[in-house]
Amino acid sequence: MEGSLKDVNVAILVVDGFEQVELTGPRDALARQGARTVLVSAAREPVQGMNHDQKADKFDVDLTFAEAQPAEFAAVLLPGGVVNADEIRMHPKAQEFVRAMHEQGKPIAVICHGAWLLASAGLLRGRTLTSWPSLQDDLRNAGAQWVDKEVVVDGTLVSSRKPDDIPAFNREMLRVIQAAAG
Repeated sequence: MEGSLKDVNVAILVVDGFEQVELTGPRDALARQGARTVLVSAAREPVQGMNHDQKADKFDVDLTFAEAQPAEFAAVLLPGGVVNADEIRMHPKAQEFVRAMHEQGKPIAVICHGAWLLASAGLLRGRTLTSWPSLQDDLRNAGAQWVDKEVVVDGTLVSSRKPDDIPAFNREMLRVIQAAAG
């Protein structure tokens, strides 16, 4: 499987306040398989990562939501973090991006609070997924079946609850992206 995602582009959508390990863990797993990850945000300014409620590192942004073209990506990764997830769902261009990825049948990998963007984009009706437990009512109200598991795969949608689930999340995310890119 090493290098199995060579020449595959994966968009990572975040704004300030994302849970850093939910970006770096999956991003590093993708890079080990040869994927190219592209950090996409609201503006071309560095974005602030968090370690729970403490500021962590800043990361350079490659493209804005307005610049990123879903056709150029094989998959999208949505890290969590309460502040990030609560703001990103309010960006129409971020919603349009995930809707286009969904309509094109491309994998969407989401962890923790990241599922709020999918709820706001109207993409959860009839889907099964997991998230940080406090989101379960929001996701059910958006039409999803919420389950409490470390990782859930529903077609091309891969979801996990929290940083502790990252090993299982990475395994399934890589499998789904490889199958779709295949």
